[in-house]
Amino acid sequence: VTENRSDPEDLHLYATPREQRFRRFASLEFEGQLYMTPYDFIQAVTNDEPKRAKKWRSLSKQELNQILMETPPVWKGSSKLFRNLNDKGVISYTEYLFLLCILTKPHAGFRIAFNMFDTDGNEMVDKKEFLVLQEIFRKKNEKRERRGDEEKRAMLRLQLYGYHTSTNSVLKTEGEDLVPRSYWDTLRRSTSQALFSDLAERDDLSSSLSDTTLLVHFFGKKGKAELNFEDFYRFMDNLQTEVLEIEFLSYSNGMNTISEEDFAHILLRYTNVENTSSYLENMRCRIPEEKGITFDEFRSFFQFLNNLEDFTIAMQMYNFASRSIGQDEFKRAVYVATGVKLSPHLVNTVFKIFDVDRDDQLSYKEFIGIMKDRLNRGFRGYKPVQRYTTFKSCVRKELYSR
Repeated sequence: VTENRSDPEDLHLYATPREQRFRRFASLEFEGQLYMTPYDFIQAVTNDEPKRAKKWRSLSKQELNQILMETPPVWKGSSKLFRNLNDKGVISYTEYLFLLCILTKPHAGFRIAFNMFDTDGNEMVDKKEFLVLQEIFRKKNEKRERRGDEEKRAMLRLQLYGYHTSTNSVLKTEGEDLVPRSYWDTLRRSTSQALFSDLAERDDLSSSLSDTTLLVHFFGKKGKAELNFEDFYRFMDNLQTEVLEIEFLSYSNGMNTISEEDFAHILLRYTNVENTSSYLENMRCRIPEEKGITFDEFRSFFQFLNNLEDFTIAMQMYNFASRSIGQDEFKRAVYVATGVKLSPHLVNTVFKIFDVDRDDQLSYKEFIGIMKDRLNRGFRGYKPVQRYTTFKSCVRKELYSR
């Protein structure tokens, strides 16, 4: 049974950008609630539009149970988990938001995330503790809802959360500041002991929700297992690695490296840069001999991006001291602020892309602004970038493929 995404209620008119993206990529429906498959999630963070027909497939209870029965335990996780599961999994909207948070957070933040869920301080997280994120993200979403027909908005909530949300709130609403905050900030600010104590009395919190692939993966098929930090860290690290591998492999064509130009395309693809050709032409002229970017270099750069806030502070210190930002200063600031060591070739490539006035100094304010867009990978929309490689790159890949 399928349902066309362009439903007669036009619910997308009442949806936020994140909700619209979830509805556009989700391919499954169970008892009125929409779900992504692991394949859908990967597509949503690496592509502009879904590759499949715009329909939702209705799951039967038997099909859902079979999918969950085949879900591997957390100790069997790997950086190919989502690719191996493919269509054999269900991811809810709140889990989609949680996974997006993971993709933009530094490894040092993983312990903070775990401790937010570990309310009793026993170094383990159980299913009830983890499910608090459902309530937190739901409440944040209600504050961002677009005004309009209450009936339509209620239908949208049913699609996203599987139940009609009430007006009762477990989060503070009166006198709360109206400064827009990320889902990660909301999670960090809202998971106080009092909040968890309040939710602990609500025994219907987990019983009213269907199990998902993520819940079974973390807490077992009976929901009685507990999640330790090592497994939690490994899951988050594996997810970041998997998404980066997918992006890297889409350009490497089986090679061990991607070209510097391909690296520039990847950096600019999710940003609001109006004219990418000037950046690409600047880099082509200044790096005439292609050396290539390895996956280790590629991954280290995106680990650095996940620490962009700390790096920004370091750059401001240089600015206050009226010091120019050369490659040595850039590399040192990255290491001091994030603990990540970038290779000299990678730093040189970044400079050649963003050194627009060609004085071998980084236009760091512009660089940080563009990289903040890139870090949000699809949160603010997607700007497709024309993809092509240099003649030299094509010849090189052709020779190595023989």
